[in-house]
Amino acid sequence: MSYLMFVTVLWAFSFSLIGVYIAGHVDSDFAVLTRIVLAGLAFLPLTRWHGIPGRLKGGVMLVGALQFGITYLCLYRSFAYLTVPEVLLFTIFTPLYVTLIDDALARRFSPIALVAAAVATIGAGVIRYNGISSNFITGFVLLQVANATFAAGQVGYKHLVQRYPVDMPLYRFFGYFYLGALCIALPSFLIFGNVHKLPSTSLEWGILLWLGFAASGLGMFLWNRGGCLVDAGTLAIMNNALVPAGLLVNLLIWNHDADLGRLFVGGSIIAASLWLNARWSSRSKLRLKPGTGA
Repeated sequence: MSYLMFVTVLWAFSFSLIGVYIAGHVDSDFAVLTRIVLAGLAFLPLTRWHGIPGRLKGGVMLVGALQFGITYLCLYRSFAYLTVPEVLLFTIFTPLYVTLIDDALARRFSPIALVAAAVATIGAGVIRYNGISSNFITGFVLLQVANATFAAGQVGYKHLVQRYPVDMPLYRFFGYFYLGALCIALPSFLIFGNVHKLPSTSLEWGILLWLGFAASGLGMFLWNRGGCLVDAGTLAIMNNALVPAGLLVNLLIWNHDADLGRLFVGGSIIAASLWLNARWSSRSKLRLKPGTGA
């Protein structure tokens, strides 16, 4: 849980940095490719190339292609159609995808996790629903693809680690994550990239460096590491904690308008959903202890 909370704070700055300084100024494919390359370079000396099951390597590459490659290519494109608050609004559906994909992979149905995620979604909706621009449909569709692939990557990584346990730290094979993302981002840049919209200022390069090494390198690893330590319901809810955190950063630093009343009410609902999931999960574990009958 502490990993997820730390990355939530780390990522809270990303939405505004992208929306204010990168979107519309730097080619989106180049921005995503740069983040992937920088994060991959950070993990390159840590990566073990031998002694890791082939299916685990391939699975982590697939997760990277989904959670980083496709997700961020769609996310960056959405800023061409949506404002930062709208992007935040449309990410509130990610918890539902997390819960449903996790249940599908485990071949089960956990109603309380879905209920908790739905409550968190309502909380995020309370925070950000204040009217949507007329040409939001394209942006909305792009965000839903990003939400679904980001959720699939998180859940997929969690299941991979459980299915293929190895006697080594997780960072030893996380480099394959960025290799998989590179397989998506590099062709996209070569096909769709605009070489006339590369970073032109030290500020833009500095933001890309921070997004690459901190948000994408450290952040992605710790988020997936944290996701392996919590249940699907908590992971789903923590996805929506990015909404109030991102809004708070947007308000305090960039002075964008925000309804503080809605922020408080929505944040309280998200906190209540986290409590609901934790309480139900603890009760379920008690019922499943040996001798209690299951």
